[in-house]
Amino acid sequence: MSQEAAADTLQRTPLYEAHRALGAKLVPFAGWEMPVRYSGDLDEHHAVRQAAGLFDVSHMGEFRVTGPGAFAFVQHVVANDVSKIGPGQALYTQFTNPQGGTVDDLLVYALPEGYLLVVNASNIAKDWAWLNSQKPDDVTLRDESAETAMLALQGPRAEAILAPLFSGADLHGLKGFHYVDGRIGQLSVRVARTGYTGEDGFEIFSRAEDATSLWNTLLEAGKPQGLKPAGLGARDTLRLEAGLPLYGHELTDEIGPVMAGFGWSVKVNKGDFIGREVFARQKEGGLERRVIGLKLPGRHIGRQGYAVYQGDRQVGSVLSGTFSPTLNAPIATALVEASAAQGPLTVEIRSQHIHADIVPLPFYRRSP
Repeated sequence: MSQEAAADTLQRTPLYEAHRALGAKLVPFAGWEMPVRYSGDLDEHHAVRQAAGLFDVSHMGEFRVTGPGAFAFVQHVVANDVSKIGPGQALYTQFTNPQGGTVDDLLVYALPEGYLLVVNASNIAKDWAWLNSQKPDDVTLRDESAETAMLALQGPRAEAILAPLFSGADLHGLKGFHYVDGRIGQLSVRVARTGYTGEDGFEIFSRAEDATSLWNTLLEAGKPQGLKPAGLGARDTLRLEAGLPLYGHELTDEIGPVMAGFGWSVKVNKGDFIGREVFARQKEGGLERRVIGLKLPGRHIGRQGYAVYQGDRQVGSVLSGTFSPTLNAPIATALVEASAAQGPLTVEIRSQHIHADIVPLPFYRRSP
């Protein structure tokens, strides 16, 4: 298939033309044509850490769950405890499989009439099929992905930018993993204090047809505060510094949340859910493999799939790796045998074994 033909098969968010107008470099990502950068990865990364960045995340999937059995259904298909949240609150969790792996990771928003599940763009079709295979008759699922736009405003100045524009509640008092409905100008929006960068910030839901107006309003209002549009390049370095997983890397059908270091989000005492027995054994008896953080010297970047060694024996492989702009050093996550998790370890990079320091996750934690 030619590149031209391949491009025709990619989906586009409602902000595609806005990205082109800003000169963004657009690339294929999870079946979508998405902006990877505007002014540059480093510039956008530092903007989010020091001021604010605006991301188009409208490629994410949104499923609404309603009906008399909505709570029992969601509680059964996710690992975290949905009983702990009510309307106005959100929860990070995973769809898990019977083998103790991860179908996807997601946010669950509790609504007055049910739940909104926000899933990864790469897994929309997979998750939809999975949920429908598990769904009882007293539950209704609705895919709202195509009609929903979502922007992420992230960084220490995010609140100062958004609060004066928002009517409906005082965003200064909005806690993490809580949301409120209101308006920005004439546009109806839902604002959640959630994000994927390790910084304070908000994810803003709107109707797809309102996305361009919302995007332009935020960029204009944030310009004096140093707000910049940010793409997938900065999003990946930011999330890895913050120790946040990317599906297909730190979480997969074979790598479950306990193995990945997110055991806190797996509530084995909440009652039955898919994979519960496996996770209970992992929490009680330990793990054969686990995800760890690595820091490498100089400019030696460990990429996904690179072999990790202890002595002359391979004990694992790299899951994600990049050069950290904040730490000014290469960082990586790796899945290794639990017995080797204390090191010493090397990463094979271009036939060389490069020493890697084992460091706690996350690599970066923002100041309170």
